[in-house]
Amino acid sequence: MFKIRVLIRLCIIYFILFFLISLWYLSKLETNETKSRLIHRLAVIVPYRNRSNELEIFLPHMNSFLNSQSVDHIFMIVNQVDKHRFNRAALINIGFIESRTFVDYIVMHDIDLLPLNHKGLPYIYPKYGPIHLASPEYHPIYHYPSYVGGILIITCKDFERVNGMSPLYWGWGREDDNFYVRIKRTGMKIYRPSNLSTNNTNTFQHIHDNSMHKRDYAKYGKQKEEGRKIYPELGFNTTKYEIINKEMKKTNQGIEYIMLDVKIECDYNLTPWCDHPTNIF
Repeated sequence: MFKIRVLIRLCIIYFILFFLISLWYLSKLETNETKSRLIHRLAVIVPYRNRSNELEIFLPHMNSFLNSQSVDHIFMIVNQVDKHRFNRAALINIGFIESRTFVDYIVMHDIDLLPLNHKGLPYIYPKYGPIHLASPEYHPIYHYPSYVGGILIITCKDFERVNGMSPLYWGWGREDDNFYVRIKRTGMKIYRPSNLSTNNTNTFQHIHDNSMHKRDYAKYGKQKEEGRKIYPELGFNTTKYEIINKEMKKTNQGIEYIMLDVKIECDYNLTPWCDHPTNIF
């Protein structure tokens, strides 16, 4: 009887020790993961024009989302203030150029696409290759396999390696398809979230109001034909711009962000359609 009691006590002690060691090990893993994330710094680059209502929603949502993942980050709102048609790719290139001295990775982020799945959409450093969080499987609108728009995370080194995005796309669309080809040509693999508990109706919230902000889908001259060409030699290295104002601002909630007002230079020999008449902003 005595031996049985001793064995029971030993088993209890063993299980308590095992439990405590397991807790300690898990806490070390969590601490190391947090430290690893804090080693890197993310620039959230947002191409922007006349979207103050969406910006008021975007900044507090994203700040809370990234803080919950212990991601060290800075918001770079690149505001196109010239009279040319909107050029998302050029704005992303500018955001990269202006932030690469104090971050080591960026996320190209549409202002109207908000992530909802905290566990399934990590804004981690993409050491193995670009991470396309707005996967076609989970995006509320775009579902074609080569889609890399919406939200894409990439290291500064890899962005420079593909020469950034083509600045030849004025108006809405096609710059992401060009970027997909650039990534593939360098042999990089694109990673996407999978096996999420959510689907394309609740992984993201799309807050774009088309009645207020209509897309500029117009194509002029040879714009459509030229849009199919890659021109890898043209990218962030050929994006010309003027900084009108650069200011660190704060929201009412105290969230800091950089507002970068820029004028993009148009090369009329390459893209004469950058300045064609349009009232769609």
